[in-house]
Amino acid sequence: MEIMIILISASLLLALFFLYMFIKATRKGQFRDTYTPSVRILFDDNETKK
Repeated sequence: MEIMIILISASLLLALFFLYMFIKATRKGQFRDTYTPSVRILFDDNETKK
């Protein structure tokens, strides 16, 4: 029974950590650009310099 308490508390700590990291990334604007990734494949990566 003691192992269940340890596992539940560890999973709750891990879930809170991921929630904190998600909120931190959202506030920094990590997920604001939704247009560029969908059209990035259309641009040519091999541009030649003159």
